Amino acid sequence: MKHQLDFEKPIIELQGKLDDLRKHPETHSMGVNFEEEIKLIEAKIEETRRQIFSNLTPWQRVQLARHPKRPYTLDYLRTAFTDFEELHGDRLFAEDRAIVGGFAKLGDQRVVVLGTQKGRDTKENILRNFGSAHPEGYRKALRLMRLADKFGLPIITLIDTAGAYPGIGAEERHIAEAIAVNLREMTLLDVPIIATVIGEGGSGGALGIGVADRVLIMENAYYSVISPEGCAAILWKERSAASKAAQALKITAKDLLHLKLVDEIVTEPLGGAHNDLTAAAATLKQHLLKHLGELQALPAAERLKQRYAKFRAHGHFLERAPTPGEQAETARKSARKSAAKSAAAIPATAA
Repeated sequence: MKHQLDFEKPIIELQGKLDDLRKHPETHSMGVNFEEEIKLIEAKIEETRRQIFSNLTPWQRVQLARHPKRPYTLDYLRTAFTDFEELHGDRLFAEDRAIVGGFAKLGDQRVVVLGTQKGRDTKENILRNFGSAHPEGYRKALRLMRLADKFGLPIITLIDTAGAYPGIGAEERHIAEAIAVNLREMTLLDVPIIATVIGEGGSGGALGIGVADRVLIMENAYYSVISPEGCAAILWKERSAASKAAQALKITAKDLLHLKLVDEIVTEPLGGAHNDLTAAAATLKQHLLKHLGELQALPAAERLKQRYAKFRAHGHFLERAPTPGEQAETARKSARKSAAKSAAAIPATAA
């Protein structure tokens, strides 16, 4: 089995045993029949898979979000959407193939859909710049969103990027400004906007197309201000602490929903979306249509008001009141500091 992750080894071993048994022909004449054993191993595989994928750590979910077989934006455009007509270029500098977008239909609803796109192999990854967009990619995205606003079409964005491209050329063409303009303009568009993190949601590169009325996230995706490896290099001085960083960052779908940074988790087939693209796409389509219907029922002014309030509320936390014991300890520390300052001032005064 190709592209298997470390925590999937028990499943791989059982699958190997199952494949070996299936290679043996049934020899009824010799009284040997493997059907019962095959059924037992199949049941064991299913139970093992359920146990493993029901108890994934944050780092394991990050690994699933980066799985090379995981569905990308174009995969969902071919399955969850129909009649996709891609548009190209930002009309300012160039075409950025790290972001794809255009007109499409979601069910019977005409929409403008866009998202970040990675490659399946080295050649395509170079073409797509590994899913990391340049400034012209974000300007293309904004051009398409303004077209949607002009024609009254809802906007759907699919996020799957490690981050915006940090190279010299991107800086020369003002990547930070391009993202900042998108953040501002997306808060002002009259049409409904739904963003979905389908894989990696890396920092400003993801947020550049992520300001929306509803932010959804796939079950095994993540959304973070920094990659676990980057965080580990800063805090623990070694990238090998990435699993510890993933735990501390609270970047999984469940954590983000608890923190109210996303609105809903889109469940995936057992083992991840790459195991059943058709089922994953059908579930995503169902969630998008549900939220789109709710948003279209709201007046535009109310949508804008709620969108603004949604992002203004991010980062606000209410700390619990200190206990009497903690208050007393704080008072004792303050008294000790005051006494120390007074003692230090005595020699200077005497002199």
